[in-house]
Amino acid sequence: MEYSILILITPLLIFLLLGLLGGKLKPVIAGRIGTFGLLCVALLSYVIAYQYFFVEGTVNGKWIEKIPLNFEWLRFTDTLHIDLGILLDPISVMMLVVISTVSLMVHIYSLGYMHGEGGFQRYYAFLSLFTFSMLGLVVATNIFQMYIFWELVGVSSYLLIGFYYTKPSAVAASKKAFIVTRFADLGFLIGILVLSFYTRTFDFGLLTADSASLVVTSMQGASFMGLSVATWALALIFMGGAGKSAMFPLHIWLPDAMEGPTPVSALIHAATMVVAGVYLVARLFTVYFFAAPDVLTMIGYIGAFTALFAAIIAITQTDIKRVLAFSTISQIAYMMVALGVSGYEGHDGLGYMSSMFHLFTHAFFKALLFLGAGSVIHAVHSNEMSDMGGLRKYLPITHLTFLIACLAIAGIYPLSGFFSKDEILSAAFHHDKILYWTLWVVAGLTAFYMFRLYYSIFWGKEKVHHGEHKPHESPLIMTVPLLILALLSCVTGFIPFSKFVSSDNLGFDMHIDMTIALSSIAVAVVGIGVATALYMRGGDLPQKIAQRLGGLYRATFHKFYMDEVWQFITKSVIFKCICAPIAWFDRHVIDATMNGLATVTQKTSASIKGLQSGQVQFYTWIFLIGALVIGILALCV
Repeated sequence: MEYSILILITPLLIFLLLGLLGGKLKPVIAGRIGTFGLLCVALLSYVIAYQYFFVEGTVNGKWIEKIPLNFEWLRFTDTLHIDLGILLDPISVMMLVVISTVSLMVHIYSLGYMHGEGGFQRYYAFLSLFTFSMLGLVVATNIFQMYIFWELVGVSSYLLIGFYYTKPSAVAASKKAFIVTRFADLGFLIGILVLSFYTRTFDFGLLTADSASLVVTSMQGASFMGLSVATWALALIFMGGAGKSAMFPLHIWLPDAMEGPTPVSALIHAATMVVAGVYLVARLFTVYFFAAPDVLTMIGYIGAFTALFAAIIAITQTDIKRVLAFSTISQIAYMMVALGVSGYEGHDGLGYMSSMFHLFTHAFFKALLFLGAGSVIHAVHSNEMSDMGGLRKYLPITHLTFLIACLAIAGIYPLSGFFSKDEILSAAFHHDKILYWTLWVVAGLTAFYMFRLYYSIFWGKEKVHHGEHKPHESPLIMTVPLLILALLSCVTGFIPFSKFVSSDNLGFDMHIDMTIALSSIAVAVVGIGVATALYMRGGDLPQKIAQRLGGLYRATFHKFYMDEVWQFITKSVIFKCICAPIAWFDRHVIDATMNGLATVTQKTSASIKGLQSGQVQFYTWIFLIGALVIGILALCV
């Protein structure tokens, strides 16, 4: 499968073409070039997936790693070197399908949504760069190659979030995303260096082989501050994943990322940037499980808290894109919990499988939700739910597809979200009851806030709409991706996913636990029922409840003031207590020392510069005096 290199070369060439020559192309031509390129990437991904899963991906019933391309880039020692290559295994091939499909839908949708926008060519160049970065990340053969593309993802997301660079809020959001994720990525880099120092390799194959025996043996006995070095290294690596996947308390950048174009939100929040952290933990799952199981437990509890925290905040948000942003945080946290509660062999690895399964299904219905939200915004020119209501008769296709996505994320049978979420709940139930009940409550909250959003947009009282024209359905170029994603949200749950993806690369049979399934459907139905009672007909009952909740509602609406907490930490603690003293020391000690040396040197040179006046008479005079002094000294001796 050497042709797999084309999935990286194609978007890179499109980025270079549109980035360098896009200004000379008509916007529609640039859009078509970008979209056609992603169509080729998607088709290649499907061919690779078919070739791997159905032709040559197994040996004796076990999924194997295939490396069609790998070459050495930098060598440090005989064993420690950085390679660049392509690794194909069940999770990387699955991610190729997810990324290319969602990215293709976003490219097609953007032809209509971004029509007439300034910087159209620049937009498609950035989309191609983002897709290239994510594809390079998931097929990396080693952890340092992943880190390189990890940073490229950060750069390209910065460019896309700040696409409207004349808008101060977009600039602030892009900087916030970049800074928060860079802070997390520092931990990731330190973790990589610690891991490679002991194991003498960056290679995923060597790190995960034989139950991570290389990591376990090379780091055995080494400790720091009461914790093993393996625990520190893998916890720091997870820090990078927590930043990218917006886990508490590094989640603050994600809601503000909504300042970018809505299709960008679909790309970042559905199948690309935010799932990179989940993919990182999954890629190193064998290492986590055998070398640092305590870190895996920590990941599970951080995920459970984040899922509940984000779901509660989503209940009170009024901007439809921010509701979906906090929904994304909650759902990604679901995937983290599944990894945290997973075993390794066979059915014990249900958590690992269900995490990847939910990543797969979530990508399609979350992309559908964001693109549906974009269709609504395109119709009413507002993000606020207060400006919406009764839109189902104006936007029939958007209404239907949005309803399908809401049912899928709520976990209603037979849509895809039911199957993947049920497996996560099953894994949590058999591992840790606290985590299970937390996720069960989150399932009910998810159904509630999603149908609060649905009813607020499409039902209730019809609002006075902006402009002279009433809302109308989006053009075909925007509704076709909605229909495709809706179809995928309906059918992908029936894929026998456990046959293809498992922690030990040996497929197993997946069974629905009817007790857990019925309880999860029941709590979802309760959530939907409450949302129906409060929001379907409109009315002021929700406002009355909010007023009675008082401070609790205000705290939730303001996201528990986490932005203000971080502002205090950065400005009052880091800047004033750490940065200011360092700056004073830099100015008054280091700079002053250097300036003092320069002043002394300058004054000394000024005082003796007459010795090099260039006057022959002066030189002769000095020569005679010197000769006279030498003669006198000679006579004295």
